[in-house]
Amino acid sequence: MSEPRKLEVLRAIVEDYVHSREPVGSKALVERHHLGVSSATIRNDMAALEDEGLITAPHTSAGRIPTDKGYRLFVDQISAVKPLSAAERRAIQSLLEGADDLDDVLDRTVRLLSQLTNQVAVVQYPHLSRALVRHIEFVLLAPRKVLVVLIANSGKVEQRVIDVGQDLGDDALAALRTRFLAALGGTPLSQLARALPAVVAGSAHGQRQAAHALALGLEVLAQNTREDRMVMAGTANLARSNVDFPLSIGPVLEALEEQVVMLRLLSEMAQDHRGVAVSIGRENPYDGLAEASVVATGYGPDSAAKVGILGPTRMDYPTTMAAVRAVARYLSRILGP
Repeated sequence: MSEPRKLEVLRAIVEDYVHSREPVGSKALVERHHLGVSSATIRNDMAALEDEGLITAPHTSAGRIPTDKGYRLFVDQISAVKPLSAAERRAIQSLLEGADDLDDVLDRTVRLLSQLTNQVAVVQYPHLSRALVRHIEFVLLAPRKVLVVLIANSGKVEQRVIDVGQDLGDDALAALRTRFLAALGGTPLSQLARALPAVVAGSAHGQRQAAHALALGLEVLAQNTREDRMVMAGTANLARSNVDFPLSIGPVLEALEEQVVMLRLLSEMAQDHRGVAVSIGRENPYDGLAEASVVATGYGPDSAAKVGILGPTRMDYPTTMAAVRAVARYLSRILGP
């Protein structure tokens, strides 16, 4: 059996099984695919694939289904991620660009990705410790009350009202904002606390108390990171796929609820040359995901945070990989500087 035909037969089995959910037999392969050989030859080819551990017979079925190893070979043979259709790209762009803030963007992202793939979609909040200060705003609410707003280049907006301890006018507050922004714009949030004392020390003597209070407010906002949090949508899709989890769907749901498990898995997944990472079945380090696959990619500054989907190993990998990568690119564009 030549290598090209082995891959062609395996591809046909994967595509038919993903589409039909039924074990695939040699007769069906000959009828549906133009393989150019007889049913008897295909039976021999399937026996060879089974010997290599790429397909297996579930129970006493005459047909075969792919194994984790078979799915892995199939995925590795996808030379390039196919582009989405123009209509799909427009749908992504229009939905994500209408969002108001980071929370809204991420919520829309997982709902959209879940609809595109019919899987569970997950997105990790951006790593704000790696994010930079994009903008600072001080809004005078009352003579001593100021709304402090910190905007990161990841798109995250944090704000709080503080008492500055002295009466301030609009002009004085504007001068402080100009000074803080000039000194701190582009500073990593993780280094903000170290940079603030110098800004306070350089403030006008009569505004020192207010500058100190504003600095404390900014420091608190910079610490309000959400690195260990993710948003998800589409868990109902798992219920519709319960036939794909013969052991139990419970462990998969538990992994999603135990966000630390998913966050650790996402952080450990490395993108390949196609810009996506795929973890299949027992390749997942968590036993509860032994019947699931995860497709993910990075987004945002340095692609540090991940967006992706989780579903059964019986998945349309080419379409899913394309959707995940396209959504991540739009997400990066919207959250970019």
